[in-house]
Amino acid sequence: MSGIKQASLRKRFRHMLRHVFSCLPRQTRFSIYRAMIECDQDPDPRLELKVAESQEEIEDCFKILHDAYVASGFMKPAESGMRVTMYHALPTTTTLCAKYDGRVVGTMSMIREGVFGFPLQSVFDLSDVRAKEGQIAEISALAVHPDFRKTGGAILFPLMKFMYEYCTEFFDTRHLVIAVNPERIELYESLLFFERLQERVVENYDFANGAPAVGASLDLSRARGIFRQVYGRRRLSKNLYKYFVTLRLPNIKLPKRRYFTTNDPVLTPDTLDYFFNRRSDVFAKLDDRRKALLWSIYDQPEYRRVLPMLSGSPVAVHPMRRHQRFSLRCPAELRLTVNDGERTLMLTVIEISLSGFQATSKLAVPLHADGVALIELGAEERSVLNVAAVRHHRTDTVDFYGFKLVEPDAAWRRCVSALETGHTAGDL
Repeated sequence: MSGIKQASLRKRFRHMLRHVFSCLPRQTRFSIYRAMIECDQDPDPRLELKVAESQEEIEDCFKILHDAYVASGFMKPAESGMRVTMYHALPTTTTLCAKYDGRVVGTMSMIREGVFGFPLQSVFDLSDVRAKEGQIAEISALAVHPDFRKTGGAILFPLMKFMYEYCTEFFDTRHLVIAVNPERIELYESLLFFERLQERVVENYDFANGAPAVGASLDLSRARGIFRQVYGRRRLSKNLYKYFVTLRLPNIKLPKRRYFTTNDPVLTPDTLDYFFNRRSDVFAKLDDRRKALLWSIYDQPEYRRVLPMLSGSPVAVHPMRRHQRFSLRCPAELRLTVNDGERTLMLTVIEISLSGFQATSKLAVPLHADGVALIELGAEERSVLNVAAVRHHRTDTVDFYGFKLVEPDAAWRRCVSALETGHTAGDL
């Protein structure tokens, strides 16, 4: 029998199996998915999971993603052989890679909300997710090299664990959102307990070349308890609670940070130029507003030569706020003297400058009252500052306060300087 006929028969057989499987009750299907779990608690030491940092690692990730998307019909072949999107140009996007024997074999991108929003928000309503407290990240650009797709999750599960660990411990993320093909949504629902954003399938999702898509979200603050309830008593190879929550894999190389930053930008002026000007036309296709937003992020002189020029439309010259390349989440203690007594409040510092900072507080902070702030800038970096709250802004879930410093100390000056002059996370 010819290879073509064999392939056709296999395709028809798989289609028939999918049809039979889809006729089973939903909970039966979910139980079967969970019974098929095989997660290796001791992966091959040749497997390494890390943030893609070098130009070579990023390019290999984009190539694997391109080939997977083309094969699935989610994009047309690109001349570069890479899938490069405008979201990959943002410092709020982190690309993870799985390497086996030094070769990139899997990738996944995590897009935290930045100046361009999320890819899926063009077709899915995120208002219910936004109404809850916590940062959101879209999980996107997941691909495994064809040589490793039939290894029983030997690459996929470690990559998913790395994503879970990174989001919960390093990326300041509470909610994950995804847009996936309808044929794959039940894997996310049954194994990871994602919940659909809407019942209706989007029939034409532009970000995936017009393929149908289903949107879903996962609240990581609740996921831990659900994983424990469903998987907690299962044997190790099928226990996703222990795998995701308690197991520490030496294969995972989490980034080392001097300060309590929550993202790990890796793009230098040269790598931005390489991927978004020379190897693709991503920058050239941006409208003037998005170009201006890039200028507000990459505002250092070194980046000017690689950023796309504006056409001069009214949007381009409209004043725009400066956007940070590095986001922060620093625990802090505010001591105030009120009515001849001392009152202590806990803060979370989220943005800093040489003369002040912005923080959130669960308790009301009196404006213009003098106090002392003890701020943990990093594991070994601490500032003690005389401050006063001068602004207050309240949302549905959080109170934001703006603080003015009397005088920055040496640790504060070092941190602000590093954040303002550093190109990548490695510069800090």
